[in-house]
Amino acid sequence: MKQIIINKNDAGQRLNKFIEKTFPTIPSSLMYKSIRTKNIKINRKRCTPDQKLCEGDLLDIWLKDEFFVQPPHRYEFTKASDHLDVVFEDENILIANKPQGLIVHPDENYELDTLIYRIQKYLHQKGEYDPEKENSFTPALVNRIDRNTSGLVIAAKNSVSLRILNAKMKSREIHKKYLCVVSGKPVPAEATLEGYLEKNEQQNRVYIEKKRSESGKTIRTHYRVIDTINNFSLVEIDLLTGRTHQIRAHMASIGHPLLGDGKYGTNRVNRAAGYYKQALCSYKLTFEFTSDAEELNYLNGMSFEVENVPFLNDFYSGKIK
Repeated sequence: MKQIIINKNDAGQRLNKFIEKTFPTIPSSLMYKSIRTKNIKINRKRCTPDQKLCEGDLLDIWLKDEFFVQPPHRYEFTKASDHLDVVFEDENILIANKPQGLIVHPDENYELDTLIYRIQKYLHQKGEYDPEKENSFTPALVNRIDRNTSGLVIAAKNSVSLRILNAKMKSREIHKKYLCVVSGKPVPAEATLEGYLEKNEQQNRVYIEKKRSESGKTIRTHYRVIDTINNFSLVEIDLLTGRTHQIRAHMASIGHPLLGDGKYGTNRVNRAAGYYKQALCSYKLTFEFTSDAEELNYLNGMSFEVENVPFLNDFYSGKIK
């Protein structure tokens, strides 16, 4: 038998989702049967799988102890680097400047030095995150960027913030802008590109088409040329849709690939300039809420920028040529 008091970060979840995350050793069929037969109760009363949990609820699970045996704790975030560039932090969120070359989540190669593990380690060392006291919540990222793109990423420190920010990101009430260096000078100097993106999973590559296909995703990319030096342009990008490799592929499709982009760019140009990773940074983040953000309303109107965009000095000094 297991008895659990629902804490603040568990509140708001459906009962079945909470059990699946907290006790993965309990088969789904057994969980649903136990709810029907009242071997799982909330506040000693009959419950339903979709019942929302509230802070302070008492959850009783009358099952054999073998279903609650957990493997030895191995907190893999402890193996991550201590380096973390924190741009902003309060009791609800953390905004980090991710360096180029760092992945945001563990991948199929199971790299342990990831942005989310660095953040979890940082919060653990500060005493703000203790996995021993959490049933199902871990600090999580709200947005993500590619390994070789640098810039701002938001992490939620509690479940309420994660729920709100995920909804705001989906409704595009969190605005992100990018800086990049491209070959040539786009004409006109400012425009909104439209097209359809096809993803090839085997190649890990996308293709931009002008006509819609059955699997094509609509994309819209707004660009603005800031300056041009040595036939390279510094461009600000506003993603009006968010698709895989959208900026890189869309700019390449109009003949202005990103400097350093080995997948969509020109290797000869990249080698000559000494750039082997794309010159792309998610440099600005603005909270523009048009609807109630509950506990996070205070963020509305706040804006954050990367102080040192990696390739700006090279661009303005004329080193890129």
